[in-house]
Amino acid sequence: MATRPLEDFIRALRDAEVRVSVAETLDAHRVVGLLGFQDRAVTKDALAVTLAKSADEKTRFDDVFERFFSRDLPAAPDDAAAETANDPVPAGATPESAADGDASDAGDGRAPADLADMLMAGDQAGLAAAMEAAAAAVGVGDIRSFMQRGVLGRRMLDAMGLRELERRIAALDVAGEAAAAEALNAGRRQLLADGRAFVERQYELYGRAAGERLRDAYLETRALGQIDRRDMDRAQNLVRQMARKLVARHSRRQRRARRGRLDIRRTLRVNMAHDAVPFEVIWKQRKITRPKIVAVCDVSQSVATAARFLLMFLYQLRDVVDDVHAFAFSSHLMDVDAFLDDHPIEEAIPQILAAVGFRPTDYGQALVDLTDHHLGVIDRRTTVIMLGDGRSNYGDPRIDRFRALHDRARRVVWLNTEPENFWGLGDSEMPRYRPFCHVARTCRSLADLERVIDDLLRVGRN
Repeated sequence: MATRPLEDFIRALRDAEVRVSVAETLDAHRVVGLLGFQDRAVTKDALAVTLAKSADEKTRFDDVFERFFSRDLPAAPDDAAAETANDPVPAGATPESAADGDASDAGDGRAPADLADMLMAGDQAGLAAAMEAAAAAVGVGDIRSFMQRGVLGRRMLDAMGLRELERRIAALDVAGEAAAAEALNAGRRQLLADGRAFVERQYELYGRAAGERLRDAYLETRALGQIDRRDMDRAQNLVRQMARKLVARHSRRQRRARRGRLDIRRTLRVNMAHDAVPFEVIWKQRKITRPKIVAVCDVSQSVATAARFLLMFLYQLRDVVDDVHAFAFSSHLMDVDAFLDDHPIEEAIPQILAAVGFRPTDYGQALVDLTDHHLGVIDRRTTVIMLGDGRSNYGDPRIDRFRALHDRARRVVWLNTEPENFWGLGDSEMPRYRPFCHVARTCRSLADLERVIDDLLRVGRN
């Protein structure tokens, strides 16, 4: 049995973010060596047990398996060919695997059939083998972008002999053999459709995941205010992925800190009476302070999108953050915890924006509201995150109230959606707020948000 189809299948799994180790690859080869591909359901179950290690990976495995071990070629006219066409042939198979099948004539020393002859004979198995060989020759399996589909599809068909087929059709037309020309032309049209379907399957197997990763990488660095509405769901999913990654990372750090490291000197010292046999083990432990966060978000039109993503981020972090309070303002400040506690984050944020967003910005009034009515949620463990551009429409910025926050909180972090060279221009009050910030930095993308929150969680490790 050829091993190339299985190797290609494992590559497709890895492209779909199913982690397959070298040891698991060897186990999969043993499984296929014992079972083959004859009983598709049994092979699928056995490979799933071997390669998929979680519910998410099992879902991905099922999807890739069904797409990889499928073929949408039309049925052959005779029973024998139809039986061959319905065998579980991998959609991603390569010349090596095609040559192992009954469809190829290479095993008996005869040259492969001419493309026109295969079309006229309805040799679907031969056409499939020829398509797979041509696909491997032009590198269809290396497809990474949907824009490559047309080019690679044409190259694959040219490698099969499409140009010669078209010349033959033209010659038949010139010779007045209209019926034969039309029959071949019908086969040509079907071949073009089958070629497009084949390349599309290859893209789904090997290119789509890579393309999506490129899209995610683009969205990570895209200015938050410039994320297209069409990409909003993808961006929100990306935030959830980033948050889960941060939770996993900092949960591990907290567990290691609680466990501590072996204190060799103290362990030896307290066990001297036992001839240094370590009956009592001493561990070095670091205190981990889980941070409290108060987020104060400007939700005026200029920074509403950034506020949306910051709140989504913070409310995904409850496993590693003791307490999160959120406030939103355009002019007057509102406690929005109830929105976020009572509704899924995707529903809560539009409600918050409708309640307090898209009004003229007044930072001074928001700071008065915060210090007059909500100062009790801020203590020496609290990190205050101010998110906004610091533009207050030339109103009183109430620096005195902001200084009071600085003096009361553990840290004040200002995330500004504008480049730093814009700070202080026009109605920007950032130069006046900045002296009372422990950290003030530009935050224009999801990647910036991730770095800021990662740093914030690290600060609690002291």
